[in-house]
Amino acid sequence: MDPIIILLGFSVGILVGLTGMGGGALMTPLLILVMGVRPVIAIGTDLAYAALTKVFGAWQHYRQGNVDTKIAFPMMSASIPASLLGVYLIHILKSRYQVNVDALIKSSLGLVLILVALILFSLPLLFQKRGDTTQLIHLWGPKSIKSLILGAVVGFLVGFTSIGSGTLIFAGLAFCSALPLKKIVSTDVFHGAFLTAAAGLAHWWSANIDLALLFPLLIGSIPGVLIGSKLSVSLPNWILRPILASILLWAGIKLI
Repeated sequence: MDPIIILLGFSVGILVGLTGMGGGALMTPLLILVMGVRPVIAIGTDLAYAALTKVFGAWQHYRQGNVDTKIAFPMMSASIPASLLGVYLIHILKSRYQVNVDALIKSSLGLVLILVALILFSLPLLFQKRGDTTQLIHLWGPKSIKSLILGAVVGFLVGFTSIGSGTLIFAGLAFCSALPLKKIVSTDVFHGAFLTAAAGLAHWWSANIDLALLFPLLIGSIPGVLIGSKLSVSLPNWILRPILASILLWAGIKLI
């Protein structure tokens, strides 16, 4: 079993548990650019990896009492069906229209990575303006529309590119709610576990998952995400975020 793949899973697992971000945004481009995996296989394998990884992180965050289920479940009602639509679109383009799906996905990945990087760079400014208030604003009533739109858009991107279940939901919650940072991270990881599980199962149905690659990633990621989740309570990520954003920006440019 390749120790490099295990180390890769461990490193990304820590980032997922620590920030709720970086799972698909890091793993998919790394699999493509470093390991030479086909984009469509990288997406399916990454989603399966992310789902199994985030289950452990979601459980840890839920036990800590930081998950806002009144926000997470409405988002799921839109994000999960939209993610299945994204996977189905790949299947249709590949099987019915003979489109070069790998090239299309690679370019789409690059654009989404650049978007994610820009969001990561701008998040500190957002929190500085809004303040890290402990007031809770649930996305029900008039704000339920925002929740559904956020879930649908991100869900489709996750199904099609594997990216967004962490970073884009994190940014959306920062804009649409006044949750404190630790609750945004926890709710993000909790929602992401269900979303990536649904999209991962759909990719498994489409035969887009490499099990020989998946298991070494999991061996490293499971302890990594547990460590990251525990550190997230006390360790600030203001240093990590710009580094992560710079890597994603570089990867996005390389993929386009």
